[in-house]
Order: sequence, then C-alpha cells, then structure tokens
Amino acid sequence: MSTYVVKFMKDVLGECGRQSEVCQGTLEIDAADEDEAKERAKARFCTDQALRHWSLHADRIQVRPADFPS
Repeated sequence: MSTYVVKFMKDVLGECGRQSEVCQGTLEIDAADEDEAKERAKARFCTDQALRHWSLHADRIQVRPADFPS
C-alpha cells in the first residue's frame, strides 16, 4: 500500500471578479493505487463534511503520491 495526498479543489470568484482556486479539504489516504485513493477519499470527504456527494463542495480532485522522507 502507498500513501496518497488527495485534495478537493473548487473554483471561486475572488476580488475584482477574478477566478481563484481554493482547496476545500486535504486527506492522506492509504491505497493500492491512485484510483483507489480517489474513491476512498471521496467517501471519507462526504462523511467528514456530511455530504451526499463530494461535488457539492468541490469541482475536482487532485491525487498525488505522498512525498514523505524515508
């Protein structure tokens, strides 16, 4: 199993009407691969945020391997 950092990102309008990217949440997930990490993160995000679907608070999901020193 590997550890992945999963971020839930949303585009919002900032000052002067400019679009900004905001992180709605970050999770560390242990999974066999990125796809499994994404699915586990979706379920946990929904539970943590009391949501029916993750897309109610985010537009997209970023999944990256965790870069922890050995």
